[in-house]
Amino acid sequence: MTTKFKKLPNHVAIIMDGNRRWAKAKNLNPTDGHDYAAMHAIEPIIERATKLKIPFITFWAFSTENWKRDQAELKALFSIFRKGLGKLALRFIKKGAKLRILGDINKFPTDIAKKAAELVNKSHNNNAITVSFALNYGGREEILRAVKRIVKKGIKEKEITEQLFSDMLDTAGIADPDLIVRTGGEKRLSGYLPWQSVYAELLFTKKLFPDFNVTEFDKALEEYQKRDRRFGGNSAKNKKTN
Repeated sequence: MTTKFKKLPNHVAIIMDGNRRWAKAKNLNPTDGHDYAAMHAIEPIIERATKLKIPFITFWAFSTENWKRDQAELKALFSIFRKGLGKLALRFIKKGAKLRILGDINKFPTDIAKKAAELVNKSHNNNAITVSFALNYGGREEILRAVKRIVKKGIKEKEITEQLFSDMLDTAGIADPDLIVRTGGEKRLSGYLPWQSVYAELLFTKKLFPDFNVTEFDKALEEYQKRDRRFGGNSAKNKKTN
């Protein structure tokens, strides 16, 4: 890859949508799409982001709504998570990535929750990139967890600031996303990082996630170059230079 970028996001968050449709189009079992995504699509994106020195990247792997799926699919997904934690995560951790988990991981089978916690701890001092996986994650649930943490700590109303609230979220210590990409064609965030996404640039692509390769990732970054991020102020394009 030789693409040059004038500006890059500090944090790219991805909604990995379309795995089941990808599998159906190829006459495969629905979970084959999830398996392909975990074993073939995620790692090249992490490597590309690391090479570009993007500090944070987050993948939404399992929402709180996904528990509604049938037991056979859930069982297969848990097997994929075990494989991902045993192979994929170990590979990028060995390359210097720090692993973070967003969401209530403790609702998963005990061995998955335990392994995830071990890898988070093992990679704690790594600094090449922070790779987060949102597992059993829902934006409203995350906000409720933050509120409960504040109440539990007995923090007074006058002490509550935006920064303090951010520090109570699952993403504490992680920069808010500058770019959120949703694959699969849907044009909504579905509760993904609602507090953190207020100033994020949104990009919706029809590419199904298993087909969202490094070239597509670069296209998303190219689109990001065109965005005029004002944060409520004047357009950067209209600023006068001295």
